[in-house]
Amino acid sequence: MSETRTTCYHCYRPMELCLCATIQPIQTKTKFVILMHPKEFKKTKNGTGHLTHLSLPNSQLYVGDDFTHHNAVNLLINDQNNLCYVLYPGKESLPFNAQKIETQGKQLVIFIIDGTWPCSVKMLRLSHNLQRLPKLSFTHTKISQFQIKEQPKDFCLSTIESTLTILELLNFHELERIDEEAFQRFLDPFLAMVDYQIKCISRTDQNALRFRTYN
Repeated sequence: MSETRTTCYHCYRPMELCLCATIQPIQTKTKFVILMHPKEFKKTKNGTGHLTHLSLPNSQLYVGDDFTHHNAVNLLINDQNNLCYVLYPGKESLPFNAQKIETQGKQLVIFIIDGTWPCSVKMLRLSHNLQRLPKLSFTHTKISQFQIKEQPKDFCLSTIESTLTILELLNFHELERIDEEAFQRFLDPFLAMVDYQIKCISRTDQNALRFRTYN
């Protein structure tokens, strides 16, 4: 009879693999809204959207693929006190590296789509309310540290890595005042997750080698 594994219902990982101790939350004036594709929701072992949400107290997380009629999302978009952007590359997107967002006293809200590239494209196509939002993008020279997952392009980053870049640019444009040390700790749960998965892969390879040797 197999033993049932106890789950941490904060980081949604088995208790023995809990990442909560590595999470160092960053307080922000900017509100982040993570829109997670259902397929990502099932990735409890290597999803980064949930870790991003836990690391940002001023954030919300919703799961779905079509947010056109999502009440909470529409309340944020339709609030005249909010200035909403969706993080998404494109010719019409605001290049955040070079251009500052002028909030004009409004609450800045950044929607982050958490999904593979094909899923992200579909989510934006289905979600007519998100289509109408101005888009935000950035350029970078970072290489993703998601070593256990092959990225479709060299410039692709995980959700938590992309969010860190946005936080750094918010600081650069003086829209946030976040201590530099906080940036250094932001990826700790992500790196711990990747390190654990690499060790698991290594043990699997070793066991496979032993099996071939003995047989």
